[in-house]
Amino acid sequence: MVRIDRVVTRGGDGGQTSLGDGTRVSKDHRRVEAYGTVDEANAAIGVLRLHCKDDAQADAILARLQNDLFDIGADLCVPGEAGDRLRVSAAMTARLEAETEAVNAGLPPLTSFVLPGGTPAAAHAHLARVIMRRAERRVVRLAGEEAVGGEVVRALNRMSDLLFVVGRRLNAGGDVLWVPGGPA
Repeated sequence: MVRIDRVVTRGGDGGQTSLGDGTRVSKDHRRVEAYGTVDEANAAIGVLRLHCKDDAQADAILARLQNDLFDIGADLCVPGEAGDRLRVSAAMTARLEAETEAVNAGLPPLTSFVLPGGTPAAAHAHLARVIMRRAERRVVRLAGEEAVGGEVVRALNRMSDLLFVVGRRLNAGGDVLWVPGGPA
């Protein structure tokens, strides 16, 4: 159980923060940037959920994504092996793949690339998707310098795929399609 007694600690006033293992690092450290961008993606999904209140399936998927993102942040904030700490597993990635396939099965085949837009809900899904892609890039950069849990990048990649098909679903067949060279 997590217990947070104090929100204002003043510990970061000098531009440093603590990782999950207690190590102090600069707030612009690549690890902090990585899990901070994961948190940003989570916030974007929170805004998206405001547009999905009447869609129980989409809201349930998004609620799971938000919890998964918190798990990923918990994984990322602890460098190294971390003992008994939470680590993202292949089961999360497999579940994300299955959810993506299930949502995609109900969609018409694509005939072009999809532009972000359509309904407000779909537009927010695409915004969350591109923030997720940025989080993935930040984690890949971090993984080039330090150890990162093996499933984190795969899970983020699957999450952006899932947000793509959720965005299409929220457009109810009214995808905004790319027209090479512009509309005629």
